[in-house]
Amino acid sequence: MASLMQFQIIIVGGGIAGLAAAIALRKDNRQITILEQSSLSTEIGATISLQPNATRILQQSWGLNNLLEESNGTVDHGFRIYNTDGNMVNEIPLRSKRQYGADRIMWHRQDLHAYLRKIATNTNGEGQPATLRTSARVSCCDCQEGKVTLEDGEVLDADLVIGADGIHSSLRTSVLGKMIKPKPTGSSAYRLMLPTALLNESAPRFAANIKPEEPYTSMVMAHSCRLIMGPARDAQLYSVVGLVPDDRMNEDPDSAQSWVTRGDPQKMLETFKDFPAWTQDVLRNAESIGLWQLRDIDPLETWHSGRVILIGDAAHAMLPTQGQGASQTIEDAEALGTLFGHISERPSQDEVSSVLAHVFRGRYERASLIQQFSREAAKPATEQGINVIRMRPDEFMDYNCTYRGVRDWDEKHATVALTLVLNE
Repeated sequence: MASLMQFQIIIVGGGIAGLAAAIALRKDNRQITILEQSSLSTEIGATISLQPNATRILQQSWGLNNLLEESNGTVDHGFRIYNTDGNMVNEIPLRSKRQYGADRIMWHRQDLHAYLRKIATNTNGEGQPATLRTSARVSCCDCQEGKVTLEDGEVLDADLVIGADGIHSSLRTSVLGKMIKPKPTGSSAYRLMLPTALLNESAPRFAANIKPEEPYTSMVMAHSCRLIMGPARDAQLYSVVGLVPDDRMNEDPDSAQSWVTRGDPQKMLETFKDFPAWTQDVLRNAESIGLWQLRDIDPLETWHSGRVILIGDAAHAMLPTQGQGASQTIEDAEALGTLFGHISERPSQDEVSSVLAHVFRGRYERASLIQQFSREAAKPATEQGINVIRMRPDEFMDYNCTYRGVRDWDEKHATVALTLVLNE
């Protein structure tokens, strides 16, 4: 039984955001409980990437030096762009390690999740391991008291509650006192994952063009649709994501709000019928197709109330066009771990609220700007001239990837503020 003087932390959501927060907050004299509403059963396959700003945190700030070896991650070497005729027209090498001090790494989503779960719950880390409770659905939360009520009526108390429960967050309603519904963005995605050996055997034209064993992200663009592809699990698997405008999706968008919604193979083939012939080969071989309507939310007025804070998609859901969704989640977790680092005893409500306000100040501007740029990057090229963001893509890549944690962010902003004062 935990001591009453332990710092009690409840994390609502056992996905990547919740597990990252648990890793960041592990410390002596803390008890961390993760509440996950699902049973964590297998989902349709998908790849996920972390950009250098996030992998640097995992490897350098959190000391996860075995990240690649134990998680089946693949370092991405660059982007290959193909035209409507199926010819490669550009290859852009990624110099992440040399330029940003860390790599862009790709995973099968299940592999990254399993690795983070192991780090959060094993007995080898600092402090006691987090406790993960599955099939624990939260019905409501008293933000001021830190009381979380489950659907079965059980009430749990905590000094700190973290809402890591995704784009359809229930804790967001508790924090804001109103419901914020995710917004359709006009785009949807088909997702499929195939064994590389199957591609080499059954789609040889595709394999000859793409070379699926090589660690590159490949993209084919045609008629306002995109195929974005890359290897996973040491190139044993190959992921294909088809981004399409909703009016080309040939599906009911109102039925496509879940990661596990099933897509129709024939409707997918119809959507991509004008793509190069060799791309059709891989689409025809898909057995399980996921269908995902891309939604995001506008920047919120706040992420915190009382003892509760939102992180990840619950706070700043964004489109995948910058590949920053999961990486911003890791940044949120780092901020929590760093800014709560000095608290070793059970904190008062005022102490918790003060730190949460600091987390929000340190994260809101950056996450909101990346949200906005991800939205702009999803627009067709004909609309790019009306962007409200004037930063070039290479400049924004630097902005995305050079982030070095909340303390460094605070210091840079303090320096800018002091400079402005002195120049007045």
